[in-house]
Amino acid sequence: MTESMEKEAFVVEKFEPVSVPPAFKTIDGVYFLSNLDLYQNFTISTLYCYKSETRTSNDNACEVIKQALAEVLVHYYPFAGRFDIGSEGKLVVNCTGEGAIFVEAVAYCDLDLLGNVTNLNFGMLGKLVHTYPISQNILELPLLTVQVTRFKCGGFVLGVANNHCMADGIAINDFLSSWAQIARGLPMTVFPFLDRSILSSRQPPEIEFPHQEFYEIKDVPKSVLAFKDEEFVRKSFCLKDKKLNHLRTLAMEDGKIEKCSNFTLVAAYAWRVMTEALQMEADHQTKLVFAVDLRSKFNPPLSKGFFGNAVFHPCCLCSAGELTSKPFSFAVKLVQDAIKSVTEEYARSAIDHYEVKGTNPFGAYTLFISSWTKLGFLDNDFGWGKPTQTTLGNPGPNLCFTLPQSEDKKDINILMVMASSLMNSFEGLIET
Repeated sequence: MTESMEKEAFVVEKFEPVSVPPAFKTIDGVYFLSNLDLYQNFTISTLYCYKSETRTSNDNACEVIKQALAEVLVHYYPFAGRFDIGSEGKLVVNCTGEGAIFVEAVAYCDLDLLGNVTNLNFGMLGKLVHTYPISQNILELPLLTVQVTRFKCGGFVLGVANNHCMADGIAINDFLSSWAQIARGLPMTVFPFLDRSILSSRQPPEIEFPHQEFYEIKDVPKSVLAFKDEEFVRKSFCLKDKKLNHLRTLAMEDGKIEKCSNFTLVAAYAWRVMTEALQMEADHQTKLVFAVDLRSKFNPPLSKGFFGNAVFHPCCLCSAGELTSKPFSFAVKLVQDAIKSVTEEYARSAIDHYEVKGTNPFGAYTLFISSWTKLGFLDNDFGWGKPTQTTLGNPGPNLCFTLPQSEDKKDINILMVMASSLMNSFEGLIET
C-alpha cells in the first residue's frame, strides 16, 4: 500500500478500551521475575491476519476472542496483574487480577488492501495494535493489550502487545495457542509452568565467564550517531535458496567450517552487510547479538510450558575491519562459537553477572537478530482458520527477524528495521 493509499483508504476506528480480568478469581500476591526477564523490559507487539470468505463471518470475532481471553487468563494470571517494585528494589508483578486491556476496532476497507503486512510502515501498524506512550509510568500500564480490528471483507487483524519481561517468543506462542484452543471450544494441550525461580541468581553470585555480550561499545561510530534522530523504517528481503547455497559454499570453501545452519548463514551475512552499510572505521568494534533458547540447555530441561524468558543473548564481537575483510567463514564461525558457548553454566554465570553489574546485551550493538521461523505464530486458529500473515508491530534500532513460512519453502524471508537513510545503504549492499 502506498502512502497516498494509506491516507485515503486506511481508516481505523478504535472503540473505548475495556479491561478483561480472568474469568475466575486467581492467585494474588507478588510474582517473581528473573534477571533474564528484567533486562528485556520493553514492549513487543505482533499482528496476525485472518482472512474470511464472507463479509459477516467476523461479526462475533471480538466477543469470542474476548471471552476466550478471560478464560485463558485464569491460567496465565500474571498477565492480568501490574508491575510493582519489590522488596529488593527490582521489578515484580503484583497479581492484582485487574486484567488485560481489550480494544475493538473497525477498518473501513478490505484486508487485502494491506498487501504484505511485513512492508507496512509503523504508522499504519500502530492503528492495528493498542500501545501506550513510552513516557507513561510503567507501574500504571497493563502487561498485555489486545486489539481486534474487523475489516469490511469479513477478515480481521489480531494485534497483541506485551511487555517482554513477561514472556519470550516460545512462551507467547504457548499463550496464543491455549487462547486459540479455548476460542474454538477445545481443551488446552499445554498448561503454563509459572515458577521462574529456577532462573534465580545464585547467592553469592558467581561470574565464571568473560561475558563479552555485556560489553558496551565505547567508541560508537559517527555513522551510528548520525541516524539517532531519524524515524525507523522496515523492509523485508527474501534470501533465495540459490543465495543461501552460495553463502554456504563461501562459508565452507576454506575448510574451516564443515557444516552450517541457515540461521548462522543469515546472521553472519546480515551482520556483515550492516557493518558495511554503517561505513564503520576498520578499528571500530562491531557487535552481533542474537537469541538462544535455554530450555534444552538445562539438565534437566526446563518444564514444558515454561512461562517467562528462557532465552539468553550471546554476542559476536570483533573489529569492523576483521569482519569485512576476512573470509566469510570467519563471521560464520564466530556465530557458531557463540551459540556453542551457551550452556547451563554459562547462562547461570550471565544471570549472576546481571545481578552484580546490571548491564544488558542490548546496551550497544551493531545488529540484533532473532529467528521466528519455528515459533508457530502461523498455527494459531481462533475459529477462523490459521493466520495468513504475521509480523512485528514495533520499531527498534538495527533489528533483523527471520520470518515464519511454510515448511516446503527453502527461501528465507527476513524483516529488517533501522533508520531510514541506513536502510537505503543496507538495501544497496544486500544481495538476495
